[in-house]
Amino acid sequence: MGDMGADKPAQSAWSRVDTSVPHSARVWNYWLGGKDNFPADRELGDKVFEVYPDIVHVARAQREFLVRAITFLAGEVGIRQFLDIGTGLPTADNTHEVAQRIAPDSRIVYVDNDPLVLVHARALLTSASGGATAYVDADVRDPETILAEAAELLDFTQPIALVMFGIVGNVADNDEATAIVKRLLDGVRPGSYLALNDGTHGEAVDKAIAITQADGHPYNLRTPEQVASFFDGLELVEPGVVSTPLWRPAPGPVPQPLHIFGGVGRKP
Repeated sequence: MGDMGADKPAQSAWSRVDTSVPHSARVWNYWLGGKDNFPADRELGDKVFEVYPDIVHVARAQREFLVRAITFLAGEVGIRQFLDIGTGLPTADNTHEVAQRIAPDSRIVYVDNDPLVLVHARALLTSASGGATAYVDADVRDPETILAEAAELLDFTQPIALVMFGIVGNVADNDEATAIVKRLLDGVRPGSYLALNDGTHGEAVDKAIAITQADGHPYNLRTPEQVASFFDGLELVEPGVVSTPLWRPAPGPVPQPLHIFGGVGRKP
């Protein structure tokens, strides 16, 4: 695991990026109001929005859930190490920014296997003084590599928060996805946490997924029960596995549930 901010890796990664075809990370960035997207990404994003207008709310709800979950883990629980798998493109309030606002000595390892994310690794690798961030180029289907390379920065004798937002849907087989999450949890010590969410079925969202699949970006929705099963054996933090806008929302009106479920659980 080298310094992914170096020119050579960034240049070779950029050579693998095709801006003429839509890219899921850039489309997501578009829905979040980011600037790292191109006309092809916005075209696909608008197609999805036409059949599923809530997709913009889903994208923002996932980011807001990340902020609340990391705030809980760094603040209330005192976690100082985070392994963020499937990080995607950096936007506002990345994991290290949220954690290090609370605890500047927090250490964060980002994992992705996307050449576009490699290009932006320099932004991800910024860190508060006293803390540290690093980037691992690995696929979620390779938990052994993820754990081995993350150990270069993280201390696996201390609790670690596994952060898996919108990533297990990239694994088609539910048993395989469950096995991946279990292997990652087996690799961290008791007192560690899992923060996970993923998309769930609904008439409009199913139509949206059909559009992205036709464009070469398949995603595998799950039932709320299947999302909850990733937390089997863990001590769920209240309110459990729920539609993510309903997980410890800010005071005020009750948020509208969306087709995205998640939660936070502690390894006993």
